[in-house]
Amino acid sequence: MTPQDRDLLYGVLKEQSGLVLTGDKDYLLESRLMPIARRHGLASVGELVAKMRLPGSTGVKSEVVEAMTTNESFFFRDKLPFLNFTETMMPEILKTRAATKRLRIWCSAASTGQEPYSLAICLKEMSERLAGWKIEILGTDISPEVLEKAKTGLYSQFEVQRGLPINMLVDYFTQVGDMWQIDSAIRAMVNYREFNLLDGFSALGKFDIVFCRNVLIYFDQPTKSQVLDRIAAQMDPQSYLVLGAAETIIGLSDKYKSVSGKRGLYEIASAGPAVGASNIDRPVFAARPAMSGAA
Repeated sequence: MTPQDRDLLYGVLKEQSGLVLTGDKDYLLESRLMPIARRHGLASVGELVAKMRLPGSTGVKSEVVEAMTTNESFFFRDKLPFLNFTETMMPEILKTRAATKRLRIWCSAASTGQEPYSLAICLKEMSERLAGWKIEILGTDISPEVLEKAKTGLYSQFEVQRGLPINMLVDYFTQVGDMWQIDSAIRAMVNYREFNLLDGFSALGKFDIVFCRNVLIYFDQPTKSQVLDRIAAQMDPQSYLVLGAAETIIGLSDKYKSVSGKRGLYEIASAGPAVGASNIDRPVFAARPAMSGAA
């Protein structure tokens, strides 16, 4: 693979998904893109890049972006965000939204569904306190393939063993052959949608809680700032943002403030002006093929 091939791949990845690769990542490109090359009857990643240069290559580029995005996920990953959800966020939401009894949660990098289903299980566990509430969990991702898996709610023994307490496996899953399927009532609590974090957010509506974990680490600084500000525009006062353990808003956005003593948890700093279709909701990159999903 030539330096020109590498530059084209890096450019397509950044333009279409926000993913920024630094240094020489030929080993990563080779391992993830060779299966795509073989599917197209090509002998090398270099030949795949040549195909990407041809007119009408949008489909191939989409395959490349999907292969390079990371879809690692498991139930109750890192535990702390879910403790913060049940012990800090939800008690406040129950008070501040008591009049409307409405709750909208967005998992912006839903992958194969473990994060939104973990939240749905948490809400099911507190169902008595949520009687009469209208609740929606939206899970989005850039990859249609992982979203299809999420919709089925089917997981291997290995996948359900990663982070899922045994009592929850018994209560909320049914064994189907050598797989485990999450109950239909839990699946019905989550809606899935292909979406790209580089696109405008206004069509998604407003949210009370946004999980945006382990996504920003793949973006450059300007893209991180724009994504954070556009998320804030979709949140009302007394709403919460959850980031990954290695992520921060420091130096990126003034729309949030840290929740004291709660690592990775932020709330909206102020109400701010009405946004609508303002500049803050313009796509990060305007000139590119339309794609959906979160990295």
